[in-house]
Amino acid sequence: MKSYRLQTLIAGLTIAALIILGSWGKASPTIVHAQTADDTTTPPRTITVVGEGKVSIKPDTAQANIGVEVVKPTVKEASAENKQIFETMLAALKEQGIAEKDIQTSGFNIWAERTSDPGSTEMKTLYHVTNNVTVIIRDLDKVGNVLDAAIEAGANNIYGVNFSLDKMDAAQSQAREAAIQNANAKAEELAQLTNVKVGEVVSVSEVIGGGYPMAAYAMQSGLGGGAAPISPGELQVTLQVQVTYMIAQ
Repeated sequence: MKSYRLQTLIAGLTIAALIILGSWGKASPTIVHAQTADDTTTPPRTITVVGEGKVSIKPDTAQANIGVEVVKPTVKEASAENKQIFETMLAALKEQGIAEKDIQTSGFNIWAERTSDPGSTEMKTLYHVTNNVTVIIRDLDKVGNVLDAAIEAGANNIYGVNFSLDKMDAAQSQAREAAIQNANAKAEELAQLTNVKVGEVVSVSEVIGGGYPMAAYAMQSGLGGGAAPISPGELQVTLQVQVTYMIAQ
């Protein structure tokens, strides 16, 4: 009996060994490779500068705010007289060659002023009616004549004269080109100071902010009595660009 059990145990172990050997022959062991992660990354070596370009150019358009103010004891009187003077002024502007599209209402106001005479408690009310227009003058040689014509027609409010450029594209292109040249020069200077060389451009963008300035002049003469001495001078168009360059070494 003992001999039979021993033989059975040996046979079982032999079968188990064969099964294990068969499994090893069919499947390859899994090999895990260790990986080394480098968490430190080297930032790109670049130079970033802001270049500025300025272009001086003569304006070709003037803009003036011209108005009529009338003060009367009643609103009806003030409004009626203001309308009459205002229409006369508009006719005078058109006689000077100002197109209807270049005359735009910029303000219309009615307000009351309450006053009293010295030593009196009685209040008086005066009504102010004002009507203003923005006038675009495209012939700069006629700016003084246009203002004088408006004054002679009854205008008594003129809020200065602004000069501008009707089309800015060409001036902006010149300023942009100058800004890029300025950026290149700055980058080269920084590279020399740090013993490196300027490489290719990585990015370039135009700096947005502010507007293009207009030359503004107030009238130099009194109300009437010859053409007002207006000088348009020059405008300065300024643009900025931000440029990033690779460092070549």
